[in-house]
Amino acid sequence: LLLLADIFLGSVWLSPATVFQTLFEGYHTDSAAGLIVWEARMPRAVTALCAGMVLPVCGLMMQTFFRNPVAGPDILGVSSGAGLAVAILTMGAGLTGWTATHQVSLILAAIAGSVAVLLLMLVIAGKTRDAVTLLIIGLMVGAGVSALSGILQYFSNRDALRSFLLWSFGSLGGVTWTELIILLPAALFVVLLSWLMAKPLNLLLTGEQYAFTMGLSVRRARLLLVFVTGAGAGLVTAYCGPIAFVGIAVPHIARMIWDTADHRTLVPATAVSGAAVMLLCDIIAQLPGYQTILPVNIITALLGAPFVIWLLVRSRRINNYF
Repeated sequence: LLLLADIFLGSVWLSPATVFQTLFEGYHTDSAAGLIVWEARMPRAVTALCAGMVLPVCGLMMQTFFRNPVAGPDILGVSSGAGLAVAILTMGAGLTGWTATHQVSLILAAIAGSVAVLLLMLVIAGKTRDAVTLLIIGLMVGAGVSALSGILQYFSNRDALRSFLLWSFGSLGGVTWTELIILLPAALFVVLLSWLMAKPLNLLLTGEQYAFTMGLSVRRARLLLVFVTGAGAGLVTAYCGPIAFVGIAVPHIARMIWDTADHRTLVPATAVSGAAVMLLCDIIAQLPGYQTILPVNIITALLGAPFVIWLLVRSRRINNYF
């Protein structure tokens, strides 16, 4: 229903009959309605589905991996790492005189940045087991990485800076059908791989030592988790920009609705819940009836921040799952 609502509603008013007719006629862009539905709203809705599935699943795995209820791609600096990598490519002209804006380059750079920060947090997590300390360190790492991006912004030329700032607001509307050929299968693969890792995730939730005694190769599971989480977060960040709070809040929504800590249920539940939340945020961001589209990152922050605060206040209930 939310998917249909996202297609039917938008900043440009189209009657439901017009949208239905445009959909049943199949792909065409020879009319204004066809152009709006097939080249603007449909790719945007599919992108919302992809981002909504991947980011919360990555957040779920990070919360399990670090055994920290407020771990997420944006809190632990993973999204900032991807952002720094994208900044180096898009604003490199300000320092080196060259730019690399090819989409594949941005994707690979964002994934590399995410994985690098996640590996750093993995090393730090081995030094401290305190959840609050790890959270603070993650925020500091994110702040440091953001500062490096700020240096690049200062020396960047106007066009590159504008491009990066627009990307940093977070948007679901800049992805084309050609790019969705990469994004959609990759998003489904990340979710599928995460679901196949349900057993290792369940074991890690009990503690690494117990997981080892149960026959789990903790080192291999760690590396696979880092790769899948970094790749998923980097992929979505490269296409959509940094999107805050979805990766933290949605896994807890899934836990509360399904009342389980079993990742065989939680992974698909989180993916479905995340897709619904992102579609809802996208509908709100488009301000139906107004000629304005807000950055989706603003909506996710407005809805997600109070929810995370509420989670922290009710931390006793959260800790039951960790």
